[in-house]
Amino acid sequence: MDTEREGREKADIERDAAGSFGERLLSWYEVNRRYLPWREDPAPYHVWLSETMLQQTRVEAVRGYYERFLRELPDIKALAGAPEEVYMKLWEGLGYYSRVRNLHRAAQVVMEEYGGKLPRTAAELKKLPGIGDYTAAAIASIAFGEPVPAVDGNLLRVFARLSAYEENIRLPAAAKAAGVFYRERMPAAKGGEFNQALMDLGACVCLPSSQPLCGRCPLREDCRVHKLRPGEELSLPVMPAKKERAIDRMTVFVIHSGDRTAVRKRPARGLLAGMYEFPWAQDWLSPEEADRWLRGQGTEALRIMPLEDARHIFTHREWHMRGYEVWIDSLQEERTPFLLVTAEEIRGRYAVPSAFSSFLARIV
Repeated sequence: MDTEREGREKADIERDAAGSFGERLLSWYEVNRRYLPWREDPAPYHVWLSETMLQQTRVEAVRGYYERFLRELPDIKALAGAPEEVYMKLWEGLGYYSRVRNLHRAAQVVMEEYGGKLPRTAAELKKLPGIGDYTAAAIASIAFGEPVPAVDGNLLRVFARLSAYEENIRLPAAAKAAGVFYRERMPAAKGGEFNQALMDLGACVCLPSSQPLCGRCPLREDCRVHKLRPGEELSLPVMPAKKERAIDRMTVFVIHSGDRTAVRKRPARGLLAGMYEFPWAQDWLSPEEADRWLRGQGTEALRIMPLEDARHIFTHREWHMRGYEVWIDSLQEERTPFLLVTAEEIRGRYAVPSAFSSFLARIV
């Protein structure tokens, strides 16, 4: 009987602690929450769009894209019916372009199978293209109030420090453990606010690469690493060793014919799929080699001018680019995949990835 009573008392203590955890976190959030446009009107489409944009992208970079995208494609129906060139152009510069392709595919599924309305539960949302565990939980909790933790990088880092979690934070077991940890502490009626409070805590206080602002943290009394190893909070989370990026050397051509410039469409699959790019060749070419390459593409250079080298870093690879600006008389269009377009068309219609931004500056 004593053991049973002790168990009940322990459960009562844990419930009290959980309530205190949530109350302190939400009180802090009420005062310190970031103003974000999608929070002011958390309609399901707005939450879905913003959370998709925020994957691998800083909040400040997303604001303008979010507002522009909504002006052009204000709802799921508009997105589902949009031509590829429209939604790709709206996404231009955000990177990770498979995200917007999945948004479009999922919007079509929602129109066809869900009557134009997003499903209300995380389990159902995960059936849509491009929606994984985190995005499903974020939409379900913020837009529909489902009490499910939305475990992203911020929440993983906060969890690792709060619980002194010493295992590799990138492994699935870590996300599962974090989900259990937060679910036990999440107020059933305020799942969306709880998740957003943790997001803000991770982004503004429990910082990833500079010393955490522990004195401002409403959960510092709960934080095991702060208690056990004060001053060593940056030792957690445990991250796997980074792999070296593959390096691609390439030569990029900005080819002018009158007031038009040559671009070509990338393959439908793979990196930057379906976007438009400047023509380029493998490896770094000398001016003489560049001239021969151009002849092989069905055109002859009237003048070739070297451009400054450029570099673009992707997650797992780097492009090291040598560039030439080229003036030609004409293209033998039947022999080349190039498309001649005006600067105005590039600005308004053709999506060119930011990897080519140094060269894009030559024409726009």
